[in-house]
Order: sequence, then structure tokens, then C-alpha cells
Amino acid sequence: MTKTAIPVFKLYGENQQWPTPDLLHCETISRRSREYQWEIQPHRHADLCQLLYVHKGQAQLEIEGQRTTLNEATLQVLPPLCVHGFRFSEDVEGYVVTLAAPLVSHLQTQLGTTVEALQALGSYPAGKDSDYLNSLFVRLQDEYADEQPARDMMMHALVSVLLVWISRQAIQRRHPRAPRGREYFRRFTQLVEQHYREHPKIEDLAHKLGISVSHLNGTCRELGGQPALQIMHDRQLLEAKRLLTYTSMTINEMSEVLGFSDPTNFSRLFRRRVGFSPKAFREQLKTETPPS
Repeated sequence: MTKTAIPVFKLYGENQQWPTPDLLHCETISRRSREYQWEIQPHRHADLCQLLYVHKGQAQLEIEGQRTTLNEATLQVLPPLCVHGFRFSEDVEGYVVTLAAPLVSHLQTQLGTTVEALQALGSYPAGKDSDYLNSLFVRLQDEYADEQPARDMMMHALVSVLLVWISRQAIQRRHPRAPRGREYFRRFTQLVEQHYREHPKIEDLAHKLGISVSHLNGTCRELGGQPALQIMHDRQLLEAKRLLTYTSMTINEMSEVLGFSDPTNFSRLFRRRVGFSPKAFREQLKTETPPS
């Protein structure tokens, strides 16, 4: 790839503003690269993130001056302002998904602060997931090209699945001992599910797992985004929201079912974590429910 002045594009070769009302753009690699004889010169995007998925064929990547060759299925993350260029083999199969900044921000908020998967360069070999990832991109391309009901919802859902896959790869790469940590986390969430109504002490759960409280909290923060006690509280509050939504239980009855010794403690926890009281939550549900 030749060195030239680095242009800033919305989409490669297009100088106009974002050319679609959607918050994402999806196309096959071949659609645009064929037009440019399979070579995309180095360029950057000011406020767009791109996911390049090479499913088959070969891709030569030049990213921030570093050159690599992809000979296996790989998902490449290209954050905003990253200088990148490509040369593809003519038999290449894959997709380019471009995400506008508001969608990136929304997805990152949903994911939480565990890992900012779309904010950093990342190259993730697909391995055994290659066909799975390809099916997601194929479905995303089909949705993008069509006008089915709830199209935006489906496209954002598919992109969310891709983001979760990327974030898990990034976490595993960052923490080589993660497999053991994931097993501790899986067993912890099982214990929470079995005993959340009994309000077990976190110390007791850590003892059952054979690790220290600090080790458990570190694992929960790494893989769940919050310490162990907050994960326990979230499970209790999820059940509380279900009871408020689908039953006519009083707050006192609900508090007893959920294992709280005092309804005041239940209401205080609910208000602190949810933002308003259980009663206000139920009243809000009534105003949001359309008449039958």
C-alpha cells in the first residue's frame, strides 16, 4: 500500500455526511473493495467504529503503520481515528459494519465498564466460532438490506451479540487465568440463585468456593462488573420486580418471601438500588400498562 496523505471519510470514498438514517451501515467486503481493485488505501473515520470480519480468503491489513496478513477467519475492531487500509484477495468473503458514535455509546453503556471493546484496536481470530460469527453478519446484512418490522431493534440486537463476543475475547486475552475465574463466577451465580432468599453472607459463599472474599469480589468485578454483594442484591431485586409486576402481594408479604427480616430494610435497599420505592415502582407500572 502506498503512503499518501491520510483522508478522513464517513465511508471509504464518500466525502458526504453519514449517508444513511440508520446508526449503522453494513455491507460485504467485496461490494466496496471490488470498486477499488480490492485495495483500500489508508484512511480514517473521525467518529465511526468499524468491525471488519474476514470469513474466507486473505486480507493484508495496514493499521497505524503496522502490516499484518489474515489467513484465517478474524474479526478486526477499528476504533475512531484509527488509520487503516486493506488489500483483499479476490475470493474474499466477509463484512464491514460501521457504527455511528451514538450507537457505540449506547452499546458500551449496556455492556458496562468491564471492558471498552469498541474503543481500542483488536484483532480476534474466530476459531471455532467462525461459522457462528458469519451467520450473525449474514443476518445483519439481510436486516440492513430489508425493511422488516422492528428492523432497528433486530439490527441493534445482532450488533449487541457481536459486541458481547468481542468483549469476552478481550477479557480472556487480558486475563490469561480467566478460565478458572469464570468457573468460580459460574459457581457463585449458581449459589446466588439457590440461596438469595436466605441472604447468605458473602464470606460463607466464598468459603464454599474455596477462595477468599477478596478473590471472590475481584472475580465478580472482573466478570460481572460489580462486587459479590451487589450481584446478590441484584438477584433479590430482580425477583422483587417480578413480584411487583405479576402479583398483588403487599410490600410486607413480598419482603417476607424474599427473606428480609424487616420490610423497611427491603424498601430501603429497593430505593437505594432502583431509585424509588417498591410502591412507586408498582404505580409506575400501572401508568405504563395500556388499557385492555
